[in-house]
Amino acid sequence: MLNFEILATEGLARRGRLALNHGVVETPIFMPVGTYGTVKGVMPRSLHEMGAQIILGNTFHLWMRPGLDVLRQFGGLHRFESWDKPILTDSGGFQVWSLGEMRKIAEEGVKFASPVNGDKLLLTPEVSMQIQHALNSDIVMQFDECTPYETKGHRTTEAEARSSMELSRRWALRCKAEFERLGNRNALFGIVQGGMFERLRQESLDALVEMDFPGYAVGGVSVGEPKEEMLRIMAHTPHRLPADKPRYLMGVGTPEDLVAGVECGVDMFDCVMPTRNARNGHLFTRFGDLKIRNARHRVDERPADESCTCYACTNFSRAYLHHLDRCGEMLGPMLASIHNLHYYLNLMREVREALEAGGFAAFASRFRLERSRGV
Repeated sequence: MLNFEILATEGLARRGRLALNHGVVETPIFMPVGTYGTVKGVMPRSLHEMGAQIILGNTFHLWMRPGLDVLRQFGGLHRFESWDKPILTDSGGFQVWSLGEMRKIAEEGVKFASPVNGDKLLLTPEVSMQIQHALNSDIVMQFDECTPYETKGHRTTEAEARSSMELSRRWALRCKAEFERLGNRNALFGIVQGGMFERLRQESLDALVEMDFPGYAVGGVSVGEPKEEMLRIMAHTPHRLPADKPRYLMGVGTPEDLVAGVECGVDMFDCVMPTRNARNGHLFTRFGDLKIRNARHRVDERPADESCTCYACTNFSRAYLHHLDRCGEMLGPMLASIHNLHYYLNLMREVREALEAGGFAAFASRFRLERSRGV
């Protein structure tokens, strides 16, 4: 089930509401990444408290471990990880891309050796749909080939990007057929590919729209391309997707990227950046980015962000977070992850409120000014 309604607009930006089998998601939304069935270092209770409405799981990794037998026993991913709100699962296409020379792509699918035990495996559009059906994810992503920006210093040509895009297009048809054969009552999203070439993006988009998916994603960005290239594709593609369907920009990005994405008509975002950067002592704040391991924070009694109401900022000082980081204490990245995710989710809440009030342009200007101030 999927129902999407637009509640307000300002320019290309949209304030929407997405109803799924496990609950309602207010958009624009950021979705924390829980690759293995957990958002790294964050308790599910903390995710609820900070306002997470939907989280991600990963088809490829959950197929490897714990395996479909376990997940079927629990009736899917929700009960297994004790999360009662919506879940979106990536199809495994990006993980296949990241395997590099360890995989072989053909029309049938992708052959590779399991990174867990070395077993020879074949991941096809049909298998991806079967795995995601077992996961019972509210949003299922089509299996696609993630077109690289470059390989070993060779930048992907338009001809190579076209071949990749057309393969993803054929796989989309197979995904849709298998999804329907399984009787899956969740929602399947198509993924627009085409590399850094607007003409290919448009061809991919047109073909997917003709297939009439309940929602659409823009994939193949944040794969090593310069920021200006990513922004160019982001400006070109999302607003050309159907206005009555949710639009998802995959794997993006910084707080600035999220606000820019909303300006381009994007409704949904995900990225590992909040938790990955947290594990490296990098905190996002309203007034710029904070590197907590820098020596200047050793005796600083202020919270990471004096405007933040997260558990870390209302209870602990920069000095304490610095101490935990320097000592390698696991509480350090846990608190930093809580803060970063809270910041991202609160940013999206403020975006929604600004759109409801008709003041999003003013909000975006103020946001950029504050972020440039520095901490």
